[in-house]
Amino acid sequence: MQPEATSLFETQRPRLLRLAYRMLGSRAEAEDIVQDAYLRWHKRDPSQIDSPAAYLTRIVTRLCLDTIKSARHRREAYVGSWLPEPLTEPEDDSLRADNLTLTLMLALERLSPLERAAFLLCDVFETPIAEIARTLNRDPDAVRQLASRARRHVQSERPRYRVAQEEGEKITHAFFQATRNGDIAALQTLLAQGVTMHSDGGSKVSTFPKVIIGLAKLLRLFASLTRKYGPSEQMIRLMWNDGLPGYVSTYNGVLQTTTFAIDNGQITAIYRIRNPDKLARLPESDWALSDWSSTDTIRPH
Repeated sequence: MQPEATSLFETQRPRLLRLAYRMLGSRAEAEDIVQDAYLRWHKRDPSQIDSPAAYLTRIVTRLCLDTIKSARHRREAYVGSWLPEPLTEPEDDSLRADNLTLTLMLALERLSPLERAAFLLCDVFETPIAEIARTLNRDPDAVRQLASRARRHVQSERPRYRVAQEEGEKITHAFFQATRNGDIAALQTLLAQGVTMHSDGGSKVSTFPKVIIGLAKLLRLFASLTRKYGPSEQMIRLMWNDGLPGYVSTYNGVLQTTTFAIDNGQITAIYRIRNPDKLARLPESDWALSDWSSTDTIRPH
């Protein structure tokens, strides 16, 4: 392949990687998809391709649709909650150009693969309807219907406003201090009545396999953990994960990330990732402060 063709692909790589990640929720799988697209591009004569960007988008989307089939099957057997691999900012800022959030990513999981593709291509990547129809092998009217259904499904998950950095970090600090010190009164003011907690350990480390729903249940949980284990959590640093505030910490030496959905000054959802496979891309300085030889004493509930 000519150097010009390789250079042309590299200019498209960030956008293709972003599309694949939004389709799959996995950085590793997204990189594999884009590499596969590169190999296919390498076999073609670029001069025979009218629109390289459209061609590559089509290839990546179709590869993602094929991958989703097996990914959905794996997630049905997944132990506990499944959460997308964290995108910590600014390290993964190139994947944040679309400004989607973690909550919207989870809403996309509830769509059919074709709805997800139609929504992302139409509303996020601003692909012409005719090109989406060609990519999905559907007529334009069917594509419009797919995108419309997807919008209705995800509408409730669109944040009403983006949490300001100062507010997000203030609430994050307050939550960490309250849970670490067992300050249930402070927690009660921070958490919304219908707050949920999602924990992803991927069966690699112990965690809570079911989503915990409701203020009362979470207050009892944090009170119980404090009584049993004391101030076992150590914060490493603040972070922003896919547009939401949170932090990296260790609990009894095990690395984890905690992310918050916040509305009207209260935490409405807590997303905790402990699966080491999903944390592998965190900076080495974070891993240096974790101790995998220690006993992971949080038991599943």
